[in-house]
Parts: sequence; structure tokens; C-alpha cells
Amino acid sequence: MRKTDRRTQYTITVIKDAFIQLIKSHGYFGMTVTKLCREADIARSTFYLHFDGLDDVLNAVLDDALMFTDNRQLTALGAGAQSTDMDYLKENESQLAACQRVADSNKYHELLMDPMLSEYIVGRIIARERQRMVPAIQRRTGLSAVDAEKLFIYTVHGSFAMNKKNGFIKNDAWYHDLRLLNRFINSGYTAFQGDLSD
Repeated sequence: MRKTDRRTQYTITVIKDAFIQLIKSHGYFGMTVTKLCREADIARSTFYLHFDGLDDVLNAVLDDALMFTDNRQLTALGAGAQSTDMDYLKENESQLAACQRVADSNKYHELLMDPMLSEYIVGRIIARERQRMVPAIQRRTGLSAVDAEKLFIYTVHGSFAMNKKNGFIKNDAWYHDLRLLNRFINSGYTAFQGDLSD
């Protein structure tokens, strides 16, 4: 059983790596399953054993790039944690909002910077993080779920735009912008506490 699991994981990794290579050379909309299988050096039947189609691979690669986790106990910075200190941010990246947790790897840059995929990626982040973030924002602000979701969607779009401006590269400028954005968000959340007259 262990050999099968290792072989399956290896094949999935090969497919995802080939997908990333094709993003660099063809872009997502220039890709086909045939091209992906050729790049990965696998049969179409092998591809379909592991993925339903290109969107399925895209989602798996995005989950890797955005460091999604099934551990719902994480506290989201900006919704629960209040520290905006840069050293804290660097040491606690698992607490960052999804599009701020981008893996420190050039591997995903073309995918994340693809202008044709921006809305899809933002939508993926919103779909994956909504259940965790909206209640966290409600706890922080006392807002209804509907209003907390509006703030969440606004924050995801802004955070993604800031990351894209910095090329998804975590340098000093990225951390400066991240700290600025988080201070802005935290100040806004704090302003809602005890003032729900609107």
C-alpha cells in the first residue's frame, strides 16, 4: 500500500510540475490535456486517474501556491490576530490571509501573475477561506455575517492586488505593504467594535 501511495504522489507531483511548466510557456488558456500529458510524459488515462480535467489541476496547484490547509484552527491575521510587527509576520505566515501566504518560490509566479486568472484565483481564495474568515471577522467586529462577508471580499481583493503589485515576491517592500494593509484592516475592525449604529 505504501508503494502505491508513493507512486500516486509522485505522479500527481509530475502532473502539477508539468502544468506549471506549461503555464510559463503557453499560459493556462493555451494548455490542453494532451500538451500536459506530453510534458509530464504520461498517458491520458494516467492523467484521468488523478484529475478530472485542467481546472482540477489548476485548483490543486493553487492550493499548493496559496498554502491552503485543512487545519481550520489557524487564526487569520486581520481577523483574529492583531500584531502587525514585521518579525512576527515573517515568523507566523500560517496566520496570514490566504493570498499573503504565497509560497516563497518562483515556481508559482507566472500562475499568480497571469491577468486572465486573477478573478478565478480571487474566487478560489474566497470560496476556500469564507467559512473560516467571515466568523473571525464577526467576532472581531460584531457585524452580521452578511456585512462581515463584504469586508472579507473587499480584503481579499485588496490583498491580492497588493501581492500582485509586488510580484508575489516576499521582500522588504512586500512586508512593508503587508504591514500597512494589516494596520489599515485592523484599525477598521477596531472602529466597528461597540459602534454598530450604521
